[in-house]
Amino acid sequence: MQLTGRSAVIAGGAGGLGGATVRRLKAQGVGVVILDPDSDRAAALVAELGDRVAVVAGDSNDDDAVTAAISVAQSLGVFSIAVSATGVIIPSLRLVNEDGSVMEKEILRANFELHVLGPFNLARLSAAAFAANIPDDDGQRGVIVQTASISAFDGQATMVPYAAAKGAVVGMILPMARDLAPMGVRVCAIAPGAIATPRLSSPRAQQILMGDIVFPKRLGKSEEYALLAEAIIRNPYLNAEVIRLDGAARLSPEFAARSGENS
Repeated sequence: MQLTGRSAVIAGGAGGLGGATVRRLKAQGVGVVILDPDSDRAAALVAELGDRVAVVAGDSNDDDAVTAAISVAQSLGVFSIAVSATGVIIPSLRLVNEDGSVMEKEILRANFELHVLGPFNLARLSAAAFAANIPDDDGQRGVIVQTASISAFDGQATMVPYAAAKGAVVGMILPMARDLAPMGVRVCAIAPGAIATPRLSSPRAQQILMGDIVFPKRLGKSEEYALLAEAIIRNPYLNAEVIRLDGAARLSPEFAARSGENS
């Protein structure tokens, strides 16, 4: 997809992965709407980047906020790109702890609300808007990029709710791509490993996670996530793929036990 004249909605655009994607797409001539509840951080990014970057304060689960973000994006260019870069690890323990206490099921519900329902909602409403676009030479009208996690494939102890939610993201990529193929919309996901963002600020946690990385032996950079997002958007033959971005890391079973904390 040619990017000049296009516009995008980036959910979680005020965060580490989302912010890097906002900067990357803006530099390629894309008008960008940041959909994020943190209006202060989003406003700072707008002040940094200038024109053709806007903010809608809200959450992907809020139909009104998503609709407003799409409307603003349509004023900035041909709205053709939706990226979900939202999410945090909601702390949890084992399903059953040594003292016999049981994990609250609300933790699972909160993970699905944040990591599955929000991205699903942004995808469905964005795809509906893409349908009105004039198709390009490949027949494509839009691209959706979701964010999974390598925890979907090798989730660790104490992280059942998070791994289950990210596994659900992985599970919807192929059928979503098949559903949206008739209207020329591609769907892919990025599954990051340990990326150096403000949410991964503990030096101890960073050191432990680097033990699982093969090469290069460092944490990933938000800019590398953004670079992959751009590659997915540009490459018309990438569809229904979940791409790991992790330096060949395969997570060890017991991160919490090794680090002495919940990630």
